[in-house]
Amino acid sequence: MRNPIDVLRNLSEKSQDKSYRFQRLYRNLYNPEFYYLAYSNIYTSQGNMTAGTDGQTIDGMSTERIEKIISMLKDHSYQPKPARRAYIEKKNSTKKRPLGIPSANDKLVQEVVRMILESIYEPNFYECSHGFRPNRSCHTALKHIDINFKGAVWFIEGDIKACFDSFDHHVIINQLRKRIDDEYLIALIWKFLKAGYMEQWQYNNTYSGTPQGSGVSPILANIYLDMLDEFILDYKKQFDIGDNKHRKCSAEYASAKYKHDKAKEKYSSIWNQMSDDEKLTASKEIKQYKLETLKYPYLTQCDTNYKRMQYCRYCDDFIIGVIGSKKDAEKIKADIKTFLDERLKLEMSLEKTKITHTSKFARFLGYDITISRSNSTKRNKQGVLKREFKGRVNLYVPHEKWVNKLKEYGAIKFKKDKDGKEIWKTIHRGKLINHRDIEIISKYNSEIRGLYNYYCMANNASVIGKFAYFMEYSMYKTYANKYRTTMTKIITKYERDKKFVIPYETKAGMKLCEFYNKGFKRIKKAGLDIDTLPSYIRYDRPNSIATRLKRGVCELCGQKSDSIRMHHVRKLKDLKGCPEWEQVMIKMRRKSLAVCKNCHEIIHE
Repeated sequence: MRNPIDVLRNLSEKSQDKSYRFQRLYRNLYNPEFYYLAYSNIYTSQGNMTAGTDGQTIDGMSTERIEKIISMLKDHSYQPKPARRAYIEKKNSTKKRPLGIPSANDKLVQEVVRMILESIYEPNFYECSHGFRPNRSCHTALKHIDINFKGAVWFIEGDIKACFDSFDHHVIINQLRKRIDDEYLIALIWKFLKAGYMEQWQYNNTYSGTPQGSGVSPILANIYLDMLDEFILDYKKQFDIGDNKHRKCSAEYASAKYKHDKAKEKYSSIWNQMSDDEKLTASKEIKQYKLETLKYPYLTQCDTNYKRMQYCRYCDDFIIGVIGSKKDAEKIKADIKTFLDERLKLEMSLEKTKITHTSKFARFLGYDITISRSNSTKRNKQGVLKREFKGRVNLYVPHEKWVNKLKEYGAIKFKKDKDGKEIWKTIHRGKLINHRDIEIISKYNSEIRGLYNYYCMANNASVIGKFAYFMEYSMYKTYANKYRTTMTKIITKYERDKKFVIPYETKAGMKLCEFYNKGFKRIKKAGLDIDTLPSYIRYDRPNSIATRLKRGVCELCGQKSDSIRMHHVRKLKDLKGCPEWEQVMIKMRRKSLAVCKNCHEIIHE
C-alpha cells in the first residue's frame, strides 16, 4: 500500500496546475494506511468519546473495524449515519448553535476525505482566507489587517446569515466537479451532505448546509467561500485606481508647506549675513511652519482618482477596508449582497453587515479595529521628523470582552451603592472548592493566559492586567473559602518573595506553581510562514497509536493477537488505579491502551 503522505503530497503538487482535474481519487479509500493516519489525527479529540446515533465512540478501534469500512466502500453499500443533533450556547446570546455529532466510523471516513480535499484545494486558496486552514489562525488574519488596511477610510463588516446551515448542496457539488472527475467520491460527499440528523429520536433531512461538527464541514466551507474570495479580489482589481505617486496633496497641507518652503528659501540666501539672534529667530519661524504642516493630512481623503480596497476573511466573517467615499463602500456592500444571493444562494445579514468610518471601531474576531488619526511625530532612522502613527491600524481589547469573561467564570459580582454607582466585588468560585490546590491555581493561570494569548496583539493588551487582578483576588477567596479562613492568612501562608506559590508533589519531588506574573505587554506577531503543502503528523513513529494498533501485541496481557482493539478514556485523572488496566494506563501516562479482544471485553464488564 502506498504511503498516504506521499499520495497527499503528490495531489498537492498536481493541484498547482489549476486546469488539472483529478481522477480515481475514490480508490485511496481502499488503502488502510489512510485510516491509520486519519485515526492518528482525530483520536485525541475529546468529542470522539461522545457517541453518535449508533452508540459507538472511537473506543474499540481495530483493524477489523477499518477493514469492514473499506469493504462497504468497495461495494458502495456504505451509508453515513444521521448525526446526533445537540445544541451549544452562543457567547453573549440566549440563542443556541446546532451541533452535529457523527458516528465514530463516519468521523474516520470524513477525515480521510478531508485530507484528500485539503491536499487538492489548500495550495490554491487565497492569502486573504484564514479560517480552518493549516498554519493560519485569528492572529494571522489580524496581522493581515494590520499590514494591508493602513489608511482605510471606511470599514465594511461582513456577516453571512446562518452561513454553515445555508450552503446550497448543488453549488458545492458543482464547485467540486470543476477539479474532481471522480463520481464515486462526489457520490460519497453527497451522502455526507444528505445524511440528515436525529433530534429527540426524530429523523430530519438536511436540504442545505454542512453540519457543524462534521469532519468535512470546514474544508467544504472554504471551497464554497473561495468563490466569494475570488469575486471580491476580481472586484478589487476593477475598483483600485491611481497610484501613490500621483495622489492629490491636500490643500491645507500644500498651503502650510508653501509657507515653510518660502521661509526656508528666504533665509537661506542671507543666512551668512545674519547675526546669531536673527538665526535663532529664523530657525524658530521655520520650525513653526514645519509643525504647522504636520497638523494637516498630506493626502486628500476625497481624491476620486485614487481608490483602494482590501479584504480579509475568517470562516464566514469578513471585513473590507476602503479608501474612497461612503458611496463607494455602499456600492461594494450592495454588489457583494447581489453575488451572495444570486451565485452562492446565501443571505447577507443586513443587521450585522455595517459600514463604519475608520475613526470609529469595527468589530472583527473579537477585536475592536480602528485607523489612527494621531498627529504624533517621531524621528525615523534617517532623523526625519514624521507622523509615524497616522493611518496605522490599531487593535483594541473591547471592554465587555474581559468583563464578560469574569462574569462567565463567576469571579465577580456587581452591587450598587446609594448613589446608583456600580461596585465590582470579587467572589470565590464554589465549583473549584473541592479541587486540589494545584488544580485551582492552574485553572486560574490557564484562564488568564488564554485571554492574554488571544488579545496579546492589541494596542491596549495591558488591560488584561485588570482582568488578572480580579481573578487573583477571586482565587484568594476560593482558597480562603476552601480552608474556612481569611484571605489575608491565605496570602501570608503561600506568598514567597512577593509571589503567590502553591507547592505540589511530583515523582521528582516537591515543586512550586506560581500565580501568573509575566506581565501583559503587547506582542506583535511576526506572522506564520505558510507552507504550500499541508503538514501531517507522523503516524508511523515507534510509539504512535497507529503503530501500536498494527503491532498486534496486547499491552495488558502481553499476548500476540490478530484482533487488537484500542481502549480510550476521556481523562487520566479520572482513573483511580483499582483495576489492572487502569494501573497500566496510569503508568504509561496514556489515555489509550492497545488490548486484545478478551482484555477489551474484561475492561467493559
